[in-house]
Amino acid sequence: MSLPQFTDIISLSNTEISEAIIETENELFNLRFKKATRQSFQSHEIKHTKRRLAQLKTLLTSRLESQFE
Repeated sequence: MSLPQFTDIISLSNTEISEAIIETENELFNLRFKKATRQSFQSHEIKHTKRRLAQLKTLLTSRLESQFE
């Protein structure tokens, strides 16, 4: 899996972005849990998940700010 692209999420609605944020936070929690309990996992997935979460939050914030201008 390659790094997530910002262009993939631009077409999502605000509710879909909110749902994706929740899913991504859960995925990140599970990856961190696996790391802490020394279970096998792909270490690069933590970086990809964190980046995806940042992209989703950035897009949602920018959309909400533009609504109030």
